[in-house]
Amino acid sequence: MLTRKQHELLMFIDRHLRETGFSPSFEEMKGALNLKSKSGIHRLITALEERGFLRRRAHRARALEVIRLPENLAPRASRAPKTSDVPLGPNVIRGPFAAQPPRPAPEAANDPAAVSLPLFGRIAAGVPIEALRDSGASVDVPAALLGTGDHYALEVAGDSMIDAGILDGDTVLIQRAETAENGTIVVALVDENEVTLKRLRRRGNSIALEPANPRHETRIFGPDRVRVQGRLVGLLRRY
Repeated sequence: MLTRKQHELLMFIDRHLRETGFSPSFEEMKGALNLKSKSGIHRLITALEERGFLRRRAHRARALEVIRLPENLAPRASRAPKTSDVPLGPNVIRGPFAAQPPRPAPEAANDPAAVSLPLFGRIAAGVPIEALRDSGASVDVPAALLGTGDHYALEVAGDSMIDAGILDGDTVLIQRAETAENGTIVVALVDENEVTLKRLRRRGNSIALEPANPRHETRIFGPDRVRVQGRLVGLLRRY
């Protein structure tokens, strides 16, 4: 039998997986269960693993998979399919970035409404965003996945955003913008020199650029040192 908190966490993870296709972050789990520390989440996950309800995928340390649900609920197989259970093309959209629910992306090459976006190089410190442009490189994206405005694609380097479901080598879709709401994942230009993909937080007169990986530190800057160059709206991943 599960404790109340174990049951709450299992159901939250299951719902998050079915709605988004990827695991919730430790911060999201902590907030959902109203816990004060991540250590409590670690203990609950370990307990659920030991009881055979949950497991971590070997290729991603923080990716979780619900194996089964409590017996008083519908069997796992009869519930709505996870995104990972749906037949996918080579590119899929993941994450809470797009306005529409996550779904398999159609093959852009066969989509007459596909849009060709400029594909920038791997985002890395020390270069402005325009310097990342790989001349002639582009990626075809179904127009339905994009909103209004100008967009570009960017290849991700590093693991600083893995808890947001963004992995090394992913291609993110960015809507060009100079402003963003608090908590939005943005492409930020720091000191007119360094480009980074992070979550934007305003703290009084300062701006914090938050990673989604506890191994990386949040960086705080004065407002005149950070310029937003785009907002994250989607993600492409090839399997």
